[in-house]
Amino acid sequence: MADPSFSRIAIYDMDRTITRHGTMSGFLLHVLARRQRWRVVLVPLMGLAGLAYAVRLVDRRRLKAINLALLVGRRFDATRLDALADSYARRVVRRNIHAQALAQIAMDRAAGFRIVLATASFRLYVDAIAKQLGIADVIATDNVPGRARLAGPNCYGLDKRALIDAWLVREGVAPGTAEIRAYSDHVSDAPMLELAGTPVATTPSPKLRRLARQRGWTIVDWK
Repeated sequence: MADPSFSRIAIYDMDRTITRHGTMSGFLLHVLARRQRWRVVLVPLMGLAGLAYAVRLVDRRRLKAINLALLVGRRFDATRLDALADSYARRVVRRNIHAQALAQIAMDRAAGFRIVLATASFRLYVDAIAKQLGIADVIATDNVPGRARLAGPNCYGLDKRALIDAWLVREGVAPGTAEIRAYSDHVSDAPMLELAGTPVATTPSPKLRRLARQRGWTIVDWK
């Protein structure tokens, strides 16, 4: 039987929805500055990896693994990153959060919605940000423990929607039994927004803004 608290669910994307800017590069550089500074010589390789992605030599999943390997290492002790994830999370909450997003989360929570963070970013540090925001439920991209390799799908686009659907099943939420709100800035989250009875395009990218207008979705500006 589903927990009654799951009768109302608000699903939030993180990067550029709750946060003003992306968080992964910031996390990698945060770790670099405090752990293995010699890896600064590898930073230009991130640019090459980005170029390889732009010309479709590598996919988004592979790009994320490459960048993690470059600045954290192919193998690492994840427990030794916990303190860095915590300090980075505090920095994100101080400097990189839309105040309007926090206000909306507070309003949803007060209205009885269970808050869920669904993001393509690595759980490696997302859990720490979620904790700072008081969010217990996180759907994110997982890496193989201690390795710069993804353990499952990149939580993006259709894969994010599939991971959300699987999470709802695990929590015993049958289709059509919950009131769902969803918030995102990017058109890649259209599958997630389509799941919701109340889809909200937050400070949307041009493509999402066009789609939201076509679908009659709510558009808000959190800048």
